[in-house]
Amino acid sequence: MAGYKRYHKEDSVSYALGITVTFELLLSKPEYVNKVYVHSAMKEGDTLDRLVAICKSAGIDIIYTDKIFNVLSKKENCYIIGEFRKFESGLDNNKSHIVLVNPSDAGNMGTILRSSVGFGLNQIAVIRKAVDIFDPKTIRASMGAVFLSGYEYFDSFDDYAVKYNSRELYPFMLNAKTSLHDLKPVQKFSLIFGNEARGLPKEFLSIGKPVVIPHLSEIDSLNLPIAASIAMYEATKADFKL
Repeated sequence: MAGYKRYHKEDSVSYALGITVTFELLLSKPEYVNKVYVHSAMKEGDTLDRLVAICKSAGIDIIYTDKIFNVLSKKENCYIIGEFRKFESGLDNNKSHIVLVNPSDAGNMGTILRSSVGFGLNQIAVIRKAVDIFDPKTIRASMGAVFLSGYEYFDSFDDYAVKYNSRELYPFMLNAKTSLHDLKPVQKFSLIFGNEARGLPKEFLSIGKPVVIPHLSEIDSLNLPIAASIAMYEATKADFKL
């Protein structure tokens, strides 16, 4: 399609695919939005009226075309796309962090981002080699949580630990000795998770206090987003008592 191309990691722009994700982009990061695309199948009504009003107020152009949807999204229910410029972030050293070591799946990262916002742990350190946080698949899986998160990439865990020190470190590992039930952070902390297939390297057993999530032996392990969500809940549950 002339004028439109598939997303590449090296691009300076990315895309929010879908109505909910685009609204989150517009409400959280309007200063980075280039334009919004609307598909011909998008029905007139309150949702479109609200979209038009937000874009008009922010001075953002709306483009009515189907072509970009044929390039970026084959999903039948995607009728809105928000194009935005990638933005730098950085982490808040006064807050607790999630550390993802070599995450390789965009959907998993997006799901973890969504959970991290829900549990108030939306500061994400990513250790390379790693998936792109601005991949449209990551953004869509996060349901726009990426626009509510701080993030920072590092070439090694040591680089992260030097820059953001003086915090409790909790690597999650199957051969750890401390049960998740005994996880009781008393100050700012970092929950550390490894690659989906390999987990964390064995050297993390000597970093901080390694933690294991107990479960029945009928399964080898929990998948990464579920493990991370359970850990986030346990670490923050005192903050969410009804």
